[in-house]
Amino acid sequence: MNIEKNKHLNPDLQDFGNKPIMKNLALFASGNGTNVQRIADYFADNANVGIKLIVCNNEKAYVLERAKKLVITSYLINDKEKFYNSDELLQTLQQNHIDLLVLAGFLWLIPDNLIEAYPNRIINIHPALLPKYGGKGMYGMRVHEAVVANGEIESGITIHYVNQCYDEGKIIFQAKCALSPNDTPEDVAQKVHALEYEHFPRIIEREV
Repeated sequence: MNIEKNKHLNPDLQDFGNKPIMKNLALFASGNGTNVQRIADYFADNANVGIKLIVCNNEKAYVLERAKKLVITSYLINDKEKFYNSDELLQTLQQNHIDLLVLAGFLWLIPDNLIEAYPNRIINIHPALLPKYGGKGMYGMRVHEAVVANGEIESGITIHYVNQCYDEGKIIFQAKCALSPNDTPEDVAQKVHALEYEHFPRIIEREV
């Protein structure tokens, strides 16, 4: 587990009482980080919302390169034992005054200590219309392949609060897209990504 601070980070905006006026986000991702990029772009000129940390559990994930280019602090946690049985990440989040945790393609189940510390302050996006096609192991192309295999006529996104079970937290928002019988899993993925990019940053802004 290690934390990398990129250079030239801007300090938190302060009010006259020397208290942060900016709401701070921590984005969690395990892979490429396209949603992280979209969220960062969306909030780039927002004086009230800042992305303080990008948390990743995969040292080879491209999202870490995105963090460097975006000049956002990255936090690599690839030790499951420490992730689930220590307070190191929680302490880092608290030290950085994080207000909302956003799972943007993060594949590990969130540990109890984070859920207890951030009740209804952890949100996730799932690439299907829950409760269908959710649960452990259902992520990315696996979801879209299952949707196509079952001949679904629609798919979409679900944004929900995170609890102790995969994809079972209270639903905040859903958006749908129509599917055609000729759609491949890649076609479905493209339609779902469009919904993610359109709606996820807006719902985050509402929740923060």
